[in-house]
Amino acid sequence: MVALTTLFVGILLLTLIVIAIYSSIEIVDAYEKRALTILGDYRELLEPGINFVPPFVSKTYRFDMRTQTIDIPRQEAITRDNSPVTADAVVYIKVMDAKKAFLEVENYKEAVSNLAQTTLRAVIGDMELDDTLNKRQEINARIREELDEPTDEWGIRVESVEVREVNPSKDVQRAMEKQTSAERKRRAMILEAQGERRSAVERAEGEKQSSIIRAQGEKQSQILEAQGDAISTVLSSRAAESMGERAVIDKGMETLEEIGQGESSTFIVPQELSSLVGRYGKHLTGSDVQTQDGPLDSLGFDEETRELLGIDDIEEILDEIGQEANADLEQIEQEAQAIKEGETEADIQNPDEILEEME
Repeated sequence: MVALTTLFVGILLLTLIVIAIYSSIEIVDAYEKRALTILGDYRELLEPGINFVPPFVSKTYRFDMRTQTIDIPRQEAITRDNSPVTADAVVYIKVMDAKKAFLEVENYKEAVSNLAQTTLRAVIGDMELDDTLNKRQEINARIREELDEPTDEWGIRVESVEVREVNPSKDVQRAMEKQTSAERKRRAMILEAQGERRSAVERAEGEKQSSIIRAQGEKQSQILEAQGDAISTVLSSRAAESMGERAVIDKGMETLEEIGQGESSTFIVPQELSSLVGRYGKHLTGSDVQTQDGPLDSLGFDEETRELLGIDDIEEILDEIGQEANADLEQIEQEAQAIKEGETEADIQNPDEILEEME
């Protein structure tokens, strides 16, 4: 009986020793720290690794030292311009001082979540609807700034705040869609009107340039045609004059021939006839004026008569007339070429000047 009692006590003591040894060993992971209390009194933070604590009278509290995510539930708020919206966010925090997180706040995650909810509603309520939709970064910065001071006292650092959605009410969304549609229609009408105006301006400018070019072409054509008419008139006039004078010469030659056949050895030649013979001397040597005995050169005028008629100067006169005709022809060709190359009216010679030069 005594032996059984002794065996039972031994087994009990052995069990207590094993339990004491097991409870005195505390293994802390690398990403966490644990707050140690002995009989309810805070003693220290246990670092990662194997730690020995008093058995049966100690207790530890675990703190994750990694960045943690807190999801902020969807919140309803009223903007400064009285538009109802709903918004939710995500807060990223990290425990910087586990002792403060253990001693200063009961549940740091719940505390940060509640504080973020109230701050989100306050920030949205201080902004207009358009700002809440367009200025997400400003909302994030203001919420983080509001959370920094109280969380520092808890040993918590707010690393980032991200507002995920800000949604107006259904009525506001429909009104915004109508406003957006009207704005797009207005812009489309403005762009269409600007395009039509630009097209009309360019079309008018093109017609203007075309009219100017056409008018310039017509004017140059008229000038060229007028010059041609003037030159033709001058040449026709000279041809008619030449034919009239030739008729006079032929008649004079016949008269001279009749006089030469008379018995008188003295006769008078009119000044007009001598002048005509001087200007058109080639009639005296040409093959178209013949006498019964050959050309007029063989009539045997005496030296005084030849000098009076100017027969010796006929070739010189003919050369001068040919040079003037060639010069006039070259000038006309140059002016015609200038018109083809598009020179302006100021560069084209006046028809009156051509007539004066030809005269």
